[in-house]
Amino acid sequence: MKAGIVGLPNVGKSTLFNCLSNAKAQSANFPFCTIEPNVGIVNVPDKRLQTLESLVKPERIIPATVEIVDIAGLVKGASKGEGLGNQFLANIRETDAILHVLRCFDNDNVVHVDGSVDPIRDKETIDIELQLKDLENVEKKLDKVNRAARTGDKRANKEQIVLNNLKNALEQSKNIRSLDIKNDDRIEFVKPLQLITDKPVLYVCNVDEASVKSGNDYVEKVKSIIANESSGLLILGVNIEADINELDSFDERQMFLEDLGLDEAGSSKLIREAYTLLNKQTYFTAGEKEVKAWTVPIGSTAQQAAGVIHSDFEKGFIRAEVISYKDYEQYKSEAKVREAGKIRVEGKEYLVQDGDVMHFRFNV
Repeated sequence: MKAGIVGLPNVGKSTLFNCLSNAKAQSANFPFCTIEPNVGIVNVPDKRLQTLESLVKPERIIPATVEIVDIAGLVKGASKGEGLGNQFLANIRETDAILHVLRCFDNDNVVHVDGSVDPIRDKETIDIELQLKDLENVEKKLDKVNRAARTGDKRANKEQIVLNNLKNALEQSKNIRSLDIKNDDRIEFVKPLQLITDKPVLYVCNVDEASVKSGNDYVEKVKSIIANESSGLLILGVNIEADINELDSFDERQMFLEDLGLDEAGSSKLIREAYTLLNKQTYFTAGEKEVKAWTVPIGSTAQQAAGVIHSDFEKGFIRAEVISYKDYEQYKSEAKVREAGKIRVEGKEYLVQDGDVMHFRFNV
């Protein structure tokens, strides 16, 4: 599962990617400096891991990770192959969620591809290109379905109605994620199309230092235009994140953040938001050798969670011993939790909760 960073050229995508991954993607002040998508495996910041480390004192800790992809800047006409449009659209289609960076700061030294700062126009430029590509794919599918519907195929008749609704929405410049579609129809007819505007999105407003805490007029405009869209918004100063990244010690970083009136780096918030956007949650295993954060989709059963460790755990699943993170934190050790009768024994259909500390019993 991966989240793709997208936006117009020069909005701060590659600088942000560098901050997230500490990989040094070329960050040049001209369009298309990012041609091949840069991929980074990024640790998910989680204070619970540090707490468990202090209680269990393992040999090592292993955090959860999320894959972040830096994708080439998009320009008008991408859906027709302009600029690096075809590459961009192929790369973004392969991601599971979108981190859409919008320029919300003034700086004459940083060239804007359209000559002026306007995040609403920038959002619409990218939206239109993505909508046009989705429309092309919906129309292709509709041609096939229309032929099947003419033969009296009942499933095709049902799909025809859904596809026509998608087509009408895209022609009105609406993103598919904003539509109210029956869950069954979404699963059966919409999901297989892998439409770009159906992917979950987080708008990242890149602001200057003065606006990093409360935002600015540009951010307010973005908030108002996405109010009816199923999406999130995060305010972040990419250059500030780059400055934080240059500091060596944790204490230096904390002092820098405190001077700005911030409690943590924006990149940490962004990574967690991306993790949530991908519909992921964390459970832990805790022992003397290691404390490890494991990633599972929200709604996973105990048996499915066991399979993330090893397929044998899933095949031979017997039961799971579960401690809630809050109980572990309160009682300070597994032995004390056991004494308090707070360890639960759960079967294979148990729905894993974010932060559960789990031991699996299995037999193969």
